[in-house]
Amino acid sequence: MSEVGFVTMGEQATAEEVKPIGVGMLGYAFMGKAHSNAYKTLAYMTWPPPLMPQLVAIAGRSEDAVSEAARRYGFEEYVTDWHALVGDDRIELFDNVGPNNLHAEPTIAAAEEGKHVICEKPLGRDAAESYETWQRVEATGVKHMCAFNYRFVPAVRLARQLIDAGEIGDITHFRGAYLQEWGPAVEEAWRFEKAAAGSGALGDLGAHVIDLARYLVGEIESVAATAATFYPGREVDDAVESVVAFENGAVGTIEATRFATGRKNAFTWEINGSKGSIAFDLERLNELQVHFAGSSPGASAQGFRTVLVSEADHPFWEHWWPHGHIIGWEHTFVHELHHLLTAIRDGGDVGPHGATLEDGYRAAEVCDAMLRSAAEGGRETVTYR
Repeated sequence: MSEVGFVTMGEQATAEEVKPIGVGMLGYAFMGKAHSNAYKTLAYMTWPPPLMPQLVAIAGRSEDAVSEAARRYGFEEYVTDWHALVGDDRIELFDNVGPNNLHAEPTIAAAEEGKHVICEKPLGRDAAESYETWQRVEATGVKHMCAFNYRFVPAVRLARQLIDAGEIGDITHFRGAYLQEWGPAVEEAWRFEKAAAGSGALGDLGAHVIDLARYLVGEIESVAATAATFYPGREVDDAVESVVAFENGAVGTIEATRFATGRKNAFTWEINGSKGSIAFDLERLNELQVHFAGSSPGASAQGFRTVLVSEADHPFWEHWWPHGHIIGWEHTFVHELHHLLTAIRDGGDVGPHGATLEDGYRAAEVCDAMLRSAAEGGRETVTYR
């Protein structure tokens, strides 16, 4: 310590010695920005982090774009061939945010080189590809996660706690919709090509609804769906509507579209139970709507009330601000990656709160069943191989 009382960073004691983990990322666009921001944010906001992310290298096909992304996001290096990430011994965690057709092969290759993996949803372009990815990665023994980040919204996790505690009783209904308006766009053309994307609004948006339905209510047993393509010449669905039945007896609806004019990022769901109901709107991310029937006269007439999910004892709030100082969409990725890094550090499980590649596969089976139902005009049973 100096004579004036200052402590240098090298002398300062920390709660524990934080080990580094090298991160390699495939992809640099929308999700690349979200994941990179999360690694950098958790390094100081979740102090001490479970492991200290070291952004080693990022891969992308366009050298100009990926080199700019490396500078912008803080990666030490960039490459134009993802195989270089797989072969880099400095990389311990492979983060795949590339297009859907690049989810399976690179994720499998990284895991088979002993790297932990996180892959954006949908896990594969169909259930068969998703199943192979899960099985081959699972066989390696590495930690794996499918990036269904909405499991890590504080209000969603609070809803899960209420359900697990029996606060809303036996679940009877689930209604979920993910509505956006950018269907007529021509940017990111790969999202509209079957070979690259697998499906359209269903895999992109509907998969999120399916995953949260599974996470909050339970396995989906059967579906009856219709799909529509509004844009001329497009190879994938622009919208999907489905009635679903759950193994526990609940019934529900799942809707996904990119043609809901005026809807920017409207992911909403409601769950009704024998003792109460809960509802959520992503565009009001910090709020949960709750209703408990109660036993007192007139309790049911009180309707829903709004809970601002920002109290010190609410999920994930130990990392953030005093109550009422709300967080944003980008922080769901901080929670998600913190969860994965904790599992890697401790040798713990990613599930049940984090989505594993098995969860990614199971969501894909539901998606496939919906597309079969839409094509054949009947109810489809969801089966798992």
